[in-house]
Order: sequence, then C-alpha cells, then structure tokens
Amino acid sequence: MNASRPAVAAAMLLVLAGCASAPRADAPIAVADAHMSTPAAFTASHASTHRDGDDLLTAGLGLAGLQSALPPAFADATRPTAAEARRRAIWSNWRGIADLAPGGGYGSVYGSTATVPGREFSALATLPGARQPHRVLVQVPDGFDRARRCLVVAPASGSRGIYGAIAVAGAWGLPRGCAVAYTDKGAGSDYFDLDAGIGVRVDGTPGAAADGGLAFVPEAPVGAKGVAFRHAHSQDNPEADWGRHVRQAAQYALQVLAEALPDAAPFTFDNTRVIAVGISNGGGAVLRAAELADSGTDGDWLDAVVAGEPNIYVEAGGRALYDYATEAALLQPCALLHLDPASMAQPPMRATVERWWTLRCASLQAAGLVSGTTVAAQAQSAYDALRASGWTDAALRSGAASSGFDLWRSVAATYASAYGRYGVGEHPCGYGFAAQAPDTSLRPATDVERAAWWSDAAGIPPGNGVNLVDSKLAPPDFTLAGLQCLRALWDGQGADADRVRAGIAETRAALPRTGLPVVVVHGLDDGLVPPAFSSAPYVAAAQAAAREVRYWQVRNAEHFDAFLGFPDYAARYVPMLPYVYAALDRVDAFLDGTGALPADAVIATKPRGSAALTADDLAIP
Repeated sequence: MNASRPAVAAAMLLVLAGCASAPRADAPIAVADAHMSTPAAFTASHASTHRDGDDLLTAGLGLAGLQSALPPAFADATRPTAAEARRRAIWSNWRGIADLAPGGGYGSVYGSTATVPGREFSALATLPGARQPHRVLVQVPDGFDRARRCLVVAPASGSRGIYGAIAVAGAWGLPRGCAVAYTDKGAGSDYFDLDAGIGVRVDGTPGAAADGGLAFVPEAPVGAKGVAFRHAHSQDNPEADWGRHVRQAAQYALQVLAEALPDAAPFTFDNTRVIAVGISNGGGAVLRAAELADSGTDGDWLDAVVAGEPNIYVEAGGRALYDYATEAALLQPCALLHLDPASMAQPPMRATVERWWTLRCASLQAAGLVSGTTVAAQAQSAYDALRASGWTDAALRSGAASSGFDLWRSVAATYASAYGRYGVGEHPCGYGFAAQAPDTSLRPATDVERAAWWSDAAGIPPGNGVNLVDSKLAPPDFTLAGLQCLRALWDGQGADADRVRAGIAETRAALPRTGLPVVVVHGLDDGLVPPAFSSAPYVAAAQAAAREVRYWQVRNAEHFDAFLGFPDYAARYVPMLPYVYAALDRVDAFLDGTGALPADAVIATKPRGSAALTADDLAIP
C-alpha cells in the first residue's frame, strides 16, 4: 500500500484484465519427433519434463516464490529462454488470480502449492471454420492416478494466456493425481508487434513472423502499426466458441494421456472422469461446454462442471457483458459520487479520481443522459439509472475499481472488435493498441517490453507497455466520445451496430445437458460480472427446467481475489477460490458415490480484516 500510484495502477490493471533451472536435455521435445501422433486439429506439438526444482504447479517457485513481488528475472531481458518465459508466466498468472498475501490463508486454510513433478504437452488447436489457432496444454503429473482416472479441463479466466487457470484447476487437480488440460479459449497473451513483425513462438519466446512458428499472426494491411492480439484481432469471435474450446482441450488431453501413458491406454470419455472448472470468463466457458450435446463417439463426454463467478449470458433475465460494461463505462464514474466514499475499498484513491468523475457528471448532463444542475443531483440521477437497470449497491461499490482504473473502456473496446470480427485497423470506434511515449504519441515497443508480453500480459491492454489508443480523445471529458460510440454499438443503429449485436447474439447460452451435475459459485458483491446479470438468471432458467444445477451465493465476495492483498479489500471481502475448490470436492465425491451434490446456499462470511483468515471466516457449507 506504500507503492506509488502508477505502480499500484499497473498492478491492478494486470489483475483486472491475469524456469530458474536450466532446461533438461530432453525438453522441449517436439511431439512429432518423439512418439506422439496428432490429428490435423492440433499442430506445433511440444512436450517437456518438469522435475528437480521445476515442477508443474509452481515452476519450482513454491509458495514463497509466488508471493515475491518481483517476477522471476530473465538472464537476458530481451531474450528469455522458454523455461524462463514459462516460469514467469506461471508466477504472473498465480498472482493475477489468487490471494497470496500473508494472512490470506492460501496454502494453510485452503489451496495447495505442492511440488508436483511431471510432464507438459502443448499444441496449437484449431476449431473447424476458425481463422486462427489457439493454445491447449496438458499437465500430466508423475503421480497420475491410473486406478482413478481424472482429467480436469480448465479454460483461462478473463483473456489470460494458457496458464490462466493454473491457480484454479492445477492447484486442485494436480496434487490429487489428476491430469489438467488448459485452453486459452481463443484469447491469450500471444501479442504481435506490427511495427517489428515480431510475435510469440509456440514456446513463449519472441520470434519474427518471417521465421515462422508463431502462435498468432494477424491478418493486417501493409504498413499497419501498433500491437495486435488474438482476442481483439483473430476475427473469430472466440466467445461464441468457448464451449467447443473446452471440449477440444479435453479431446487433446485424452490423446496425450494415451500416448504419454501407453500401458494405461486407451483413455476415453467412457473410462476417464472429466470435470470442467473455470472462473470469470472461464466460468462462462465451462457452462457453455455443459450445454454441448454428446458428439459422435464422445458419449457423455463431461461428468461435472464447477463455474465460479461466470460471465454467462442468457436471454431470459440476463444481460450481455457488453451491455452492462458500456453502460457502466459511461454512467458509473458519476454514479459513484452518490455513494459514501467510506463504503468503497481503496485503491482507487477517491481524491485522485473524483475530479474526473465530477467532470463525467457534467458531460452526461450536457448530453442529456442525466438530470440535475448540481454534481450531487447529477450523481443521484446516474445512480438511479444504474439501480433501475439492475445494479445493486454492492456491485457498484466493488465496481469502483473498474471505473477508477478505466477497465470498462478497455473491455468494451476489445470485445467490440471481437464481436464484430474486425481486423487490425478496422475498429468501428477508431480504437487501436500500441506503445506510447509520455506525451501519448505512438512509439515502437522495445525489445524488453516485447520479451515479457507472453509471460506478463493479461490478454487485454493496457498493460506491459501496450496502451489502448483512442482516436476520439478530446477535452474536457477526454474518453466520452469513444465511450458513446461503443455504447451505440449496443443500442444504436447502423451496419456496425448490427454486426456487433450479431456477434453478441452468438454468445447466448443454452441449458446444460440433462443430468449433468453443475455447481455455480458467485460472490454477491461482484462488481465486474454482477450475479444479477449472469449467474442468477442462468441458474433460474436451468433449475426451472429441472437441470442438476446448484448455486452457492457468497456474501462479502467480489470478483478479484488478488485484490485482497490490499488491506482495505481484506477488511471488506473474502476470497472466492476456497468455494470453487470446495465445490470441486463436492462434485468429485458425488461422482464417487460418497456424497451428495451441495444444496443451494447463501453463505454468510466474515472478512478477515487485519487478522489472519480462518476456516470459520469462510463458513463453507
């Protein structure tokens, strides 16, 4: 909390948006050159071993290393090795998801950072009809339980890279002998420098497009400048295929297991337990996977689902992320002035943002979006509008971070590009992404910045030297014009609005398969993906149709466990990961026949404040 505001902001943005030992002689091994065969859907396969100080779960860092505020260093800051890039990516993704602060309870009250030796198998996967591949990765522990075959499938949260669910699925599955399959679900941190023609190789290191072997190369006009990334520029609308991404990762994992453990083959959906788990966008992805009908010889391919704080959109009673994100981007800064500053966690520091929030009130009044002649009246008008559209006070209070650090605008700009399948330089509101000089002029990215993109980036700029570039910036309320353009793509007219809305319509969820056990866990104070817009209508629709869906609603829980390292957040909120792990325990026991699915519950919790977290604080049913 003593960090400078720029440092705090950078750390918060990394969360808002997510190997020290020398490589072994046998790693990485190109799978095709070893003994593995892969179908056409999977290319650029590699395998590596991780033992003797370089394990699967923490890359040899252990809890103490993950808690370090400094990332694992590259020996050459411009040219990381594949092992260095992997270790740093694991560190970054742990810290972007979990509360690892002393007293927060990780590793003592809940969770595990056990040393788990084993092997990793990775590939680029392509869905039928997709323009771009995405990453899949499977971790096979040396202690894989052959007698109780278990596969955990985990899509990354947010837009994170391939290790974006390691603190969610790896921490639960690997220590108990399960293999874990990850997918970046068509997003990730494979940024591409358009100025230099340099992207990210399959092993996570920088490489030139001219040399081939990159994980993502965008289609771009000659002379394009700035930075491209898969979520915004793949032209695939990845969210529409989240469920298929999850199933494809499971299919890849079964093939990997069969060839990695030939004496235990075959591995099929009939003889291997498959549990899908994810949080945030990953939670939405596993719910989309739950709706997929059995396909061909897959049988009942999925045995259970646990979805934490899921970004899920159902038409009956739900709201699309793009709808409420663009609404919040415009109205929330003004509306938050109506709330008692003491009711909102710091950071963001109220004194820093209040000037801009006050200016937004005046801009909204001038545009006819709020009423009132004083700031107080305008703030109440904005607040009333948000409450009328379904926002709760709890969601607004915890959403202050998203407004204070301009997350809503970043999310909306990226998702508009994805939903409309726009390419580089085609954004309908004129947004782009690039490195910027202190005077905001565009500049080329440096070798040092580029070298860390794959390891450090959360999948949506700004962050890691890449900024959101707004061509409509103009005083006095600099971001207003761009935000109005983004909002009009939802509630306006024209070809671009039709195109974006069509993409959003493709993301609507259906009900889970009949008989499939599903547990949904959501914090009632979530201000990024409010349950009233997402999990609540999804669960209501599923339960009305007699699906096996259970719902845990957690009081005093917001969206970002990693924020609990800030004392003011720890004083107000509890972590969500313990409830995700507990839900996994329950569905695993249910599948074993040793327990029942949990009952629906509204869980009363006690934030730890300045004390250490205890199991009693969590009150897990």
